[in-house]
Amino acid sequence: MIRDVRFYDEAEDALLKFAVIAARSEGKWVFCRHKERDTLEIPGGHREPGESVDQAAARELREETGAKTFTLRPVCVYSVVRDDAAESFGGLYVAEISSFGALHSEIEEIFLLEEPPEENWTYPEIQPKLVEEIRRRGAV
Repeated sequence: MIRDVRFYDEAEDALLKFAVIAARSEGKWVFCRHKERDTLEIPGGHREPGESVDQAAARELREETGAKTFTLRPVCVYSVVRDDAAESFGGLYVAEISSFGALHSEIEEIFLLEEPPEENWTYPEIQPKLVEEIRRRGAV
């Protein structure tokens, strides 16, 4: 069970295992639906060996949204604290997507929404807090 989601201005690079990207396009939020789920999620995923967190964010954005042309910038570091595991860290980013291509991942489809969903999140204990922090920091 998730105990807490925390935010930091920075953390040691080796600790950062994930990249999550709150993306927008034409003033709308970009959300994904995985092929095996009915819920919506923010694009993101694990950092690959030898890859920087910035590179992981760009790759995940392309794979999960089909983004072809975009700007990407870091917002902060976030962490998830679970009852049964050590605190895990990731980079939180925002992106503005100006053009899309084909999806090349486990994502079935993307949605452009006026506002983030009020429910039906894949990770309801985490992702709404990420959007809230992005807004609190004035990143969108």
